[in-house]
Amino acid sequence: MACWSRSALLWLLAGACGLALLGYCVYFDRKRRNAEGFKERLREKRRKDKKTKEHETELHKLKESEDIQQFFLQEIQLGELWLARGQQKKSVEHLINAISVCAQPNQLMQVLEQTLPPQVFEMLVRNIPYTMQRFETAVNQLNAGDE
Repeated sequence: MACWSRSALLWLLAGACGLALLGYCVYFDRKRRNAEGFKERLREKRRKDKKTKEHETELHKLKESEDIQQFFLQEIQLGELWLARGQQKKSVEHLINAISVCAQPNQLMQVLEQTLPPQVFEMLVRNIPYTMQRFETAVNQLNAGDE
């Protein structure tokens, strides 16, 4: 039997380990692909990814469009109208909608703090997290309904 050099044995050992790792990867990939429901889960994941990308594109377009400006102005006007009628809760909801689509919400909050009665502004600040959560829930339900 021939005497192998140390470096040749190391290369042979490294090759064997690499081959074993490759075999291990192929085995588990085949096992994963042949698992029950794999293709359905993969299709569903791709469908969700596609819808997420489409939704992000729509939101990006909406933020840049004139529709968002029109919606913003409409919500401000409705907030003022309900406030004039003494319906503070409805007024606050519309003002929060306007804040949620505003490009510069901090500046809008400063203006509202100066123009709204103190009790209405406090109500506005307290209800922002609740209304934003409700808004996100509604968006998520719309997304779930599209699936």
